[in-house]
Amino acid sequence: MKVIEHLQQRDGTLFSFEILPPLKGKDIHSIYAGIDPLMEFKPSFINVTYHREEVIYKERGQGLLQKIRLRKRPGTVGICAMIKAKYDVDTVPHLICGGFSREDTEDALIELSFLGIDNVLALRGDAVKNEPHFIPERDGHAHAEDLIRQIAGLNRGKYLYEEEQEASPTNLCIGAACYPEKHQEALNLGTDIAYLKRKVEAGADYLVTQMFFDNQRYFDFVERCRKEGIQVPIIPGLKPLTNFRHVAFIPKTFHIDLPDAYARELVKCATDDAVKALGIEWTVAQAKELLAHNVPSLHFYTMGKSEAVKAIASQLF
Repeated sequence: MKVIEHLQQRDGTLFSFEILPPLKGKDIHSIYAGIDPLMEFKPSFINVTYHREEVIYKERGQGLLQKIRLRKRPGTVGICAMIKAKYDVDTVPHLICGGFSREDTEDALIELSFLGIDNVLALRGDAVKNEPHFIPERDGHAHAEDLIRQIAGLNRGKYLYEEEQEASPTNLCIGAACYPEKHQEALNLGTDIAYLKRKVEAGADYLVTQMFFDNQRYFDFVERCRKEGIQVPIIPGLKPLTNFRHVAFIPKTFHIDLPDAYARELVKCATDDAVKALGIEWTVAQAKELLAHNVPSLHFYTMGKSEAVKAIASQLF
């Protein structure tokens, strides 16, 4: 079932979450461990992220370099198929521009369609660590808008090569990302919303926000989007802070602000457990206010850890 169908048929706010593929060497049970505790809340769909492999080059003498792949994660498509088969829950694989040519993208979409996966979240993706900025693959897409346009084209039966005369169109629901505090590369929120509108016009059926900790940022963002003619559902994304590492890297990495009231309480925390308890309390308060506004779904970024999200969901659903 498509995400947009879940949203159109909903009776109240849905529950959904995102997981990370495990690092290489871990088996499928590490995925089950992150999903099992959350199944009692009947998620409508589960997102599975995609991560580009990291590459380094080591000198091997005589001017030779050896390419070494690091942090390779198992395939997102395979994990989605496993989740769908084991839990009978709809999945949303992430598909990015980075590392994919248009032909690679088409192959991935054909595989998703073959497996009966109805959804995809289309993202540009980040630059790899050894790149000063995002560099698209040769014959790949530089922007999520272009990736969305290719997916929408395949839904109309538009394949890359005219020889594909007898190929059937796909029927994928397309999600896209949005940023209540603007994308880090955007000049300002206004220009970011203008680009977002182009993604919707290209074929995005719904939007999921970057995590935020101030609900007013979300409400103001949705209002501005509506004024600009963006009418698709906008799902809020939430992430409880559970340790000092989160406090240090999440605002910096994702370019988001913590509200003053939250920051004042965080600086009083002496242990990770205190940060976690505060993070759960703050996210529960956020979620209750969002529920009161009948948002489409509460979408949680678990980062592979479900304990805090379970504690939050237990107070909401």
